[in-house]
Amino acid sequence: MTDKPLSPVEKVKEESCGLRGDLAAQLSAGGDQFSEAGAQLLKFHGTYQQEDRDQRRALRGTDAEVSHQFMVRCKIPGGALTGEQYLVIDDLADRYGNGTLRVTTRQGNQFHGVLKGDLKATIRSVNDVLVTTLGACGDVVRNVIACPAPLAGGLREDVLRVARQVSDHLLPRTRAYHEIWLDGEAVAGSPPGGEPDPIYGTRYLPRKFKLAFAFPDDNCCDVHSNDLGFLVVAQGDRLAGFNVLVGGGMGRTHGKTDTYPRLADTLGFAKTGEVREMAEAVVKVQRDHGNRSDRRHARLKYLLDKQGLDWFREQVERQLGRPLAPAASVQVSDIEDHLGWHEQGKGRSFLGVFVENGRIRDDADRRLRSALRRVVETVGGGVRFTPQQNLLLTDIPDRQRRLVDRILADHGIAGHRALSVVRRWSMACPALPTCGLAVAEAERALPGVITELEAELERLGVADAALTVRMTGCPNGCARPYTADLAFVGRSMNKYGLFVGGSMLGTRLGTLYADLVPRDRLVATVRPLFERYRDERLDDERFGDFCHRVGIEAVRASVPVSS
Repeated sequence: MTDKPLSPVEKVKEESCGLRGDLAAQLSAGGDQFSEAGAQLLKFHGTYQQEDRDQRRALRGTDAEVSHQFMVRCKIPGGALTGEQYLVIDDLADRYGNGTLRVTTRQGNQFHGVLKGDLKATIRSVNDVLVTTLGACGDVVRNVIACPAPLAGGLREDVLRVARQVSDHLLPRTRAYHEIWLDGEAVAGSPPGGEPDPIYGTRYLPRKFKLAFAFPDDNCCDVHSNDLGFLVVAQGDRLAGFNVLVGGGMGRTHGKTDTYPRLADTLGFAKTGEVREMAEAVVKVQRDHGNRSDRRHARLKYLLDKQGLDWFREQVERQLGRPLAPAASVQVSDIEDHLGWHEQGKGRSFLGVFVENGRIRDDADRRLRSALRRVVETVGGGVRFTPQQNLLLTDIPDRQRRLVDRILADHGIAGHRALSVVRRWSMACPALPTCGLAVAEAERALPGVITELEAELERLGVADAALTVRMTGCPNGCARPYTADLAFVGRSMNKYGLFVGGSMLGTRLGTLYADLVPRDRLVATVRPLFERYRDERLDDERFGDFCHRVGIEAVRASVPVSS
């Protein structure tokens, strides 16, 4: 706790009467936007108020006002949807959104370009197919992520089941969501009992809270970047429990050295049946002791660094009423992106489909959105979003694999083998024009940067280089840039901080290599590093591992002198 004054957002939450505020009145009033306080409360309901910043720039110097629009985010534990749910979400993209779906790094979907008058209809339609937007944003536990791949053997499905249970348990108890958006009807997975909220209280959490489940041999969820992580501990083919990890987080602020990305520490062990109780205990410690005066220092990672891991463990044990079991000796050792065909068992398969930067759309020569819809309508099965912003088509009868391949090919969708390694493992946040925090391009810029990088790696003879490349439009790190082998973090319009030396496994942070690099110089700036990598790498050494082994001072010596 702190004696410092509460931040303005804390007052908004405290006085909101369980996240109600006057949202209902503002929703039915005229105009295209909500008040500043209303916009803060909207986040808890899964919605961000935004502007089209391209339009703002075009209208600069005129009397015209920029119209507001909204991003609506679905909360989908483990990214798993039925075919019916996916088709409804796809319909809504046209009916109320901008004609695209956006897969997030937290396995959700975002609708962009929703108008204020369509908000209620959009959220209601999502809930009609048992998907919610409640808690997809705001100072609560966000979407719970888990490996979406339904691999044969069932362990992935066991973990996904636990993830759903935890997600349901940690949903806000307020009925405001049902009253405002659903005319009082219960939302899917909502906890019984309504208000008051025994987990979140009246002020909810000091800041957003991210939770992930991962496997030691497949850290596709980047578990160490989360406030709370559960790393699978298996005994043979049985789920024994999880190592509990706390204190990860990507966000930082430019020019504020007391803000920083951080990887999670190992706290202890929880049996499978103890996970909900463990998650609640960790959330409550953050609720009671997190910084509520400065939102830049409100994430769990700052509480851990201030008080220490031993203190935090004592607080969690106090909440649990018992000591924590020691962690098992398991560590992250590999990562998968689940692209291509995989056996699911019982005569079925799933197909991982690459979605560049998570944007599902139809272009002139690559009609991905239409292709996915056709597969689901024709073959059935389910759809799952991955933490790499890709998509899995699941429960495909083995006899229909060739049909699925043909549908995709007919729509101009090449298989994953046609992708370069560097494009396959690339990822960007939406950034401009919709995100109000972006200071530089990301989603719209990264494909071109990757094309340049592909050509450079080909010329250097290292096109096989294994590396993750990520780009964000600001330092908050929504595309998890700080664990990447190579990352470009927006600093100002068309200029980036360039980070190297993270781990493809998500177990090491990168280091700033060059700053304020113009977008058209990004590839030229890293070329000397790839030359050294070509000449000095060890067998099967990943690019980030090479940079880490050589050392940041040595790699900085490779920065080209500006002319």
